[in-house]
Amino acid sequence: MTHFNAGVYRERLGYKSFSPSLINKPFEFSDPQINILLEEASRSIGQLNAYSDFEEVNMDLFINMHIYKEATVSNKIEGTQTTIDEAVKPEELVVPERRDDWREVQNYIKAIHFAQQQLTKLPISTRLIMSIHSILLEGVRGEHKNPGEVRRSQNWIGGSSPSNAFFVPPHYEELPELLSDLEKFWHNDKLQIPTLIKIAIFHYQFETLHPFCDGNGRMGRLLIPLMLMSCGVLSKPSLYISSFFEQKKGIYYDSLTKVRTQNDLEQWIKFFLTGIIETSQQGTVTLRKLIAYRNKIYAQIKTLGGTRTQKADNIIKWMFGNPVANTQNIVEKFHFSYGIANRLMGDLERLGILKHKDTISHKKYYELNGYLDLFK
Repeated sequence: MTHFNAGVYRERLGYKSFSPSLINKPFEFSDPQINILLEEASRSIGQLNAYSDFEEVNMDLFINMHIYKEATVSNKIEGTQTTIDEAVKPEELVVPERRDDWREVQNYIKAIHFAQQQLTKLPISTRLIMSIHSILLEGVRGEHKNPGEVRRSQNWIGGSSPSNAFFVPPHYEELPELLSDLEKFWHNDKLQIPTLIKIAIFHYQFETLHPFCDGNGRMGRLLIPLMLMSCGVLSKPSLYISSFFEQKKGIYYDSLTKVRTQNDLEQWIKFFLTGIIETSQQGTVTLRKLIAYRNKIYAQIKTLGGTRTQKADNIIKWMFGNPVANTQNIVEKFHFSYGIANRLMGDLERLGILKHKDTISHKKYYELNGYLDLFK
């Protein structure tokens, strides 16, 4: 990519902001390693996607847990400290001083589900991104920074002001043209760019634009599985790359910076494809463990016999999407009497499938602990 120019720094009043080049144009790659990584990434993500319709396990519930994990890790990059154990709890079980962090994670989950639904009606666009962003920041840190609106002021990364910042994104007056270019790039079918590379370039450009006053990192990471779904690479949002970015946070930021300072987009693409490979492979391993776990606990549940087996199995299937629950939840979900629900929860605890977690206001909460362990 010897002809790639990331952009230029422009003088402002007391600081310089980065003005990125437009990207809705052809790209040519010279590093042969990109082709090798692209082939491996496509194979790995295809193997992961093959599990999406696996009939023995409700993959929608599993993917819901994957979303919980993604939400906690993506927010962790921003400084939020909620763990997956806390994320799946009802709010009343979360200690008061951690509830703000917990709500940020819940917003991330709500935003992903909302985006999934909207993708059936709307393409990836600035309009959709603004709608998702408004959910991300609703009622949490950043709620007073114009959620769902493209910024109308200068922001910066690192430092106490633009004059001593680590990076200053483009001036807000440039954003309408830059966002329009980014949207056109994504939908330009005439550009002969492999999908995964196109997503890598899109993510780089979005993070460089930093189009919102807050929440740009979370928004950019959330868009990756949505783009994979919108172009048919994934049938369900089963791949989340935030764990890779969090584990290699220093390299992640350095790699984005290297594009801006050295015009080296190819090293970013290689880093991104490596993340797709590792994340896909880890996701496939987790899915295999999930199937083995499901078979193991079903064998245990069968020892209950008769209708108790079927009722207990229904509870566990539901708890794959809700791994912390109390007896009243089971009563409301399955319309069992309280006595029957209580005995079934006791049976599952005795078998070691459920573990008593907390008791709040006389409500005894149980955790599907072996299942949660798969995501830690």
